Amino acid sequence: MPALQWTDTFALGLPMMDETHQEFVDLLAKVVNAPDETLLPLWRELVAHTDDHFAREDRWMQSTGFSSNNCHSSQHQVVLAVMREGDKRGSAGELAVVRQMADELGTWFPLHAQAMDATLALHLRNVGYDPVTDQVNMPQALPTEAIHGCGGASCSTDQEVTQESAVPA
Repeated sequence: MPALQWTDTFALGLPMMDETHQEFVDLLAKVVNAPDETLLPLWRELVAHTDDHFAREDRWMQSTGFSSNNCHSSQHQVVLAVMREGDKRGSAGELAVVRQMADELGTWFPLHAQAMDATLALHLRNVGYDPVTDQVNMPQALPTEAIHGCGGASCSTDQEVTQESAVPA
């Protein structure tokens, strides 16, 4: 499977989010194209980047009224758990599993970015959130109750994400 490539269709209009997403796509491409001898170090770099990336988005959600238990945050937790499992399996010599996970991430990411992250980006713009300063410039626009589900109209409020539905191993 060819490596995922960054395109402007992934841009969501929040420079910090867009830069992080582009870094993710670039690191993922390095993993997909890595020879066996550099696969695990690059995978670990991708896991560390993804951990920081997801923690930042989760912090933004918490700062602006998305519930800490919404399906967007839950999906972050599941994807990271799967990626960490990939590191364990790769360390045990199962490099094919890591390669399969990288391919699956290339399928998962565009869907996640264009649905869940796009919803988050819209919400952040609507409340005037500045991710650089962590300031909400339009506090009157913050939701009066925490947003549950994924924040999108097509999500139910009690939707759960399972490991199998996030990224197949």
